[in-house]
Amino acid sequence: MKYKDGKPGYNPDKNARVLPMTILLFVLCGFSFYLGGIFCSEKEVVNVKTSMDVGDSVASPRDTAVSPLQLKPVTFQACSSDYQDYTPCTDPRKWKKYGLHRLTFMERHCPPVFERKECLIPPPDGYKPPVRWPKSKDECWYRNVPYDWINKQKSNQNWLRKEGEKFHFPGGGTMFPHGVSAYVDLMTDLIPEMKDGTVRTAIDTGCGVASWGGDLLDRGILTVSLAPRDNHEAQVQFALERGIPAILGIISTQRLPFPSSSFDMAHCSRCLIPWTEFGGIYLLEINRILRPGGFWVLSGPPVNYENRWRGWNTTVEEQRSDYEKLQELLTSMCFTLYNKKDDIAVWQKSSDPNCFSKIAADAFPPKCDDSLEPDSAWYSPLRTCVVAPNPKLKRTSLMAVPKWPDRLHTSPERVSDVYGGSSGTFKHDDSKWKVRAKHYKKLLPAIGTDKIRNVMDMNTVYGGFAAAIIDDPLWVMNVVSSYAANTLPVVYDRGLIGTYHDWCEAFSTYPRTYDLLHLDGLFAAESHRCEMKYVLLEMDRILRPNGYAIIRESSYYVDAVASIAKQMRWGCRKEETEYSTEKEKMLICQKKLWYSSSGKSR
Repeated sequence: MKYKDGKPGYNPDKNARVLPMTILLFVLCGFSFYLGGIFCSEKEVVNVKTSMDVGDSVASPRDTAVSPLQLKPVTFQACSSDYQDYTPCTDPRKWKKYGLHRLTFMERHCPPVFERKECLIPPPDGYKPPVRWPKSKDECWYRNVPYDWINKQKSNQNWLRKEGEKFHFPGGGTMFPHGVSAYVDLMTDLIPEMKDGTVRTAIDTGCGVASWGGDLLDRGILTVSLAPRDNHEAQVQFALERGIPAILGIISTQRLPFPSSSFDMAHCSRCLIPWTEFGGIYLLEINRILRPGGFWVLSGPPVNYENRWRGWNTTVEEQRSDYEKLQELLTSMCFTLYNKKDDIAVWQKSSDPNCFSKIAADAFPPKCDDSLEPDSAWYSPLRTCVVAPNPKLKRTSLMAVPKWPDRLHTSPERVSDVYGGSSGTFKHDDSKWKVRAKHYKKLLPAIGTDKIRNVMDMNTVYGGFAAAIIDDPLWVMNVVSSYAANTLPVVYDRGLIGTYHDWCEAFSTYPRTYDLLHLDGLFAAESHRCEMKYVLLEMDRILRPNGYAIIRESSYYVDAVASIAKQMRWGCRKEETEYSTEKEKMLICQKKLWYSSSGKSR
């Protein structure tokens, strides 16, 4: 209805209805907001309590002053003696659940949350503090690794021999029964780069008791000795008991937990890996982790088949065919025969990008396409394709990287691949850790003595802690979270060693294998995913009795960590950081030696 002025008329009935409806709407919104606040607040309290119960973080930035995390009291009993060598993710008790094809049952298969052990792994009866380095390289206590089978089966090859209460390691192996030193001497004659600091990092696949890696330590070469968990031999446990770097692992269906272009050298001494089978997939994985210009060394079948075939239960024709297949596969992957003598053959990976660019997509094996991230190596499946080095990287090949020890403090080219990484941030990190390490040694004088040999930096960035203590008689396993920035290539470019890992799971090692564990803000970074209790129980599993832990953490977590550590029979004291800030504190802890038979600690 329009009036004379053309404007809408005033309707008193309509406006009378609008006003009460508007008021009612505001009342209902306010009431809903009030109820929502009550229920949401109650829900938030429940979530906070639940989060605290399981050790998760509730908004705990390290730079924010908040009340310390409070946890429910926990207690831990000792596991039964059947679990003295328990490796949760490579447990022989579970092998029957998994396939035999390509030995997949020996890969990592971690238990679900409801099957996790909440008890303390006991040492064997008669366990003693390990023999100290460097004497440990030649002997260890039998009761610490009480495995008779390997002694009986391998004594003729001089792997080890039992004498009284100790195992002794003469330095023999399947391909070097007369001693590893003479074997490595021949190898250095074939590869002069092993003598001048060019070769610094190596991997030994199928390592035995790690005599090869142990000998290389004296020559300035740091080796990751790799072998699967087994029922009888306990190769990795022997290696770590000796103070030699080692990790449980097998080349089967998944990539090894290392970035591409990591190692300067790879070695196989009659490791019985079928290199040319399954499309050459195992050798393709060696290609991925080997640095351009790096060396692959093979001793044993089919090398020197002309003279050795009679002892291999085969024919000379079969061995000749195997060798020709191997040579053909290596050539197709841009490897060339570098040197050869007696039982040792050495191939070198090309550092020429043009060679890899010529590998066609329909070749065999083909070049991997760009969708396959070369550094993706945590539960990543193997692929039958050649991972080509990044042609944009000019200073990652073996001959382009500075020689050891200069490379330790030289900013690697791949630091720029890290988000926020640069030469400047690398130098700052390097300097920071020199200050921190000096402070750590004041708080824990055992660092730098023969009390500490095997060290793990549980969440390193660039390997700064390892670099800062490089002159001490120890070695460091640098761990980079599979969920963190990919800084592990930088660690390897520095001439250090390490692995990817997810601390929501058990580490690939035996119990009682490390003397010192170091973490820097691990719980602040990972507590939203990983339950604190289980991370600390895993630390207890892999730490040796009388071993130490340096826990550098947000003040929010320190007291909670200390309360759980006390229940694990650790003795901890709270200390200030080098700058005495309130936001960050340190715990210096020591694990006590106890025996399940008596339940007593000492």
